Amino acid sequence: MRIVVVGLGVLGASAARALARAGASVTVLERTGPLAGTTGTTFAWVNSHGKDPRSYHDLNVAGMEEHAALARSGKGQLAWFHRTGNLEWAEDEAGAERLARSVARLRDRDYPVEWITPRAARDLVPDLRVPDGVRDIAYYPSEGYVLPPLLLAALWGEARDAGAELRCPAEVVGITEGRGGVRVALADGDELRADAVVLATGRWSEAVTALAGRRVPMASPDVAGSATVGFLGWTTPVAARIDRVLTTPRLNVRPDGGGRLVVQGLDLDAHADPAERPDPDGEHARTLLARLADLIEGTRGARLESLRVGQRSLPADGHPVCGFLGDSSRVYVMVTHSGITLGPLLGKLAAREVVDGRPSELLADFRPQRWEGVDPAELPPLRPARFAGQQ
Repeated sequence: MRIVVVGLGVLGASAARALARAGASVTVLERTGPLAGTTGTTFAWVNSHGKDPRSYHDLNVAGMEEHAALARSGKGQLAWFHRTGNLEWAEDEAGAERLARSVARLRDRDYPVEWITPRAARDLVPDLRVPDGVRDIAYYPSEGYVLPPLLLAALWGEARDAGAELRCPAEVVGITEGRGGVRVALADGDELRADAVVLATGRWSEAVTALAGRRVPMASPDVAGSATVGFLGWTTPVAARIDRVLTTPRLNVRPDGGGRLVVQGLDLDAHADPAERPDPDGEHARTLLARLADLIEGTRGARLESLRVGQRSLPADGHPVCGFLGDSSRVYVMVTHSGITLGPLLGKLAAREVVDGRPSELLADFRPQRWEGVDPAELPPLRPARFAGQQ
């Protein structure tokens, strides 16, 4: 089969890898460059922490296991997946009740979680400063984080090894289905013919699916303070002992290699605006760094090398969209907010569906056909993540 993949983020690279390894002739079209979309600006927390309904939770659990399997299979690759666990706590009564409900629900689903003491938490993260009054900390040992550039390098490298080719820059301006396959028109006037097209275009999915005469409604990634936007800061190298994810009431933190940390304050996201480049020495940066110093010993004096506004890929109802557009089995779309957690799995499942025609039961609730006859304007607005564990 000749297959065109549009987009070279984690989903596109994963699909290209799986398709090429299945024997397809794969060409990837990327408009700007690898990591140009959400894959390059993400907290990259691998989890199934607050994922509802149950089918979404189960899909993310399978995604976590696919990460582990992929990491075990890699040879001679830099470590991109770190399954070192996540710590979370609450600092007020309302937060404690939310966390207790979440832990109970996850335990009912047999998701690994346990209550530990602050002392046990400091054994896991020696430089952790647990606020006074916190007695119970939720520990999720099966969660972890990804270093996105290294994950993309692993996926795309194996795709190239299997014969996949990249055209970049290449902007798609038309997708036309016919009896003999699909024609993909490019902005430079060139045209590619393929048996199938896989769209992995993230927050641009609504516009790109419209080129194929269909529409996957997306929450706008450009609305300031909305569910789709948020600040992410990358620190200078710090002399602190932390190798795990922390999701706390005032700050989320994960390592990013080389002594650097990624920091996120969900309450600050109300001020995030994609139209304004945040100042890495400005007010929000100072707030993030002050919270970091309160949370982790050895981080006082750190600076932010970068402060960015991330733009999430959110379908209009908040849940993934994975499957063929229409009945022709020619144009396949996959887009999800949980792109890092689900990327390796969705690429593998998409390849099976495209090449072998084997539908995945895991994706049954996430088909694009659910939008037929639905007016997205009638859906309730997506709620921004403002509390630890929500995103």
